[in-house]
Amino acid sequence: MRKLSFLVGLIAASGGAWALEANDADVVFLGEVHDNPAHHERQANWVAALAPKAVVYEMLTEAQALQVDPTLTEAGLAEALDWENSGWPDFSMYYPIFEASSQARVYGAVVPRSEVRSIKERSLDEVFGRDADRFGLTQGLPQDQQEAREAMQMEAHCNALPEVMLPMMVDIQRLRDAALARAAVAAYAETGGPVVVITGNGHARKDWGAPATLKAAAPDVVIYTLGQGEDGHDAPDGGFDALAFSPPAEREDPCAAFK
Repeated sequence: MRKLSFLVGLIAASGGAWALEANDADVVFLGEVHDNPAHHERQANWVAALAPKAVVYEMLTEAQALQVDPTLTEAGLAEALDWENSGWPDFSMYYPIFEASSQARVYGAVVPRSEVRSIKERSLDEVFGRDADRFGLTQGLPQDQQEAREAMQMEAHCNALPEVMLPMMVDIQRLRDAALARAAVAAYAETGGPVVVITGNGHARKDWGAPATLKAAAPDVVIYTLGQGEDGHDAPDGGFDALAFSPPAEREDPCAAFK
């Protein structure tokens, strides 16, 4: 019955032809462009259709995840999470996802800022700690991937970063990928799944993001990934199982401060 209701619900919610594949997955990564409201609306629709046992949020720490209470109002939950000081886009975009997953266990995957900053002096495996080898942080990347990821970091930061910082920025991305994968592994082990992961497209990419890290750490886990793009822009790279597009969000030029 769950499979049938999921299939009907997902097709109705997203107009996609991917429902059967997503329904068979243990962990579903739902990518986003963080400030696009339509992307969060689609995520909420998918979550409602999937009825996951657990949801992992890139935006929450483990401590914040414990504060999620489905009886709270939107304003009450935003206050409990101290969302105003989180640096993420307006909570009204994310609240429908929490509403859609009110019966799910919530997990946070934020790497504390103090740990991120410590990458300047410590190796990736030291910062990550437990199970660093399992999540691929004791080895370097292939040279071509390292170069590609450094180029992406430069572009993402408006070509304004000193080149000496690029390897560290790639390490930070890998650290966050591994944190998402570790949280997803824990969520699946503790709830039996399905698990949904809410994160940006960069972390959701299947070729080298958190799904790839998860697959290496837990080869038997079946993974499905959705990337979300914007009309008139190139499709997000990453070997996603499915892509969906929405109108672009209204935003100021993110590179204006560097001009």
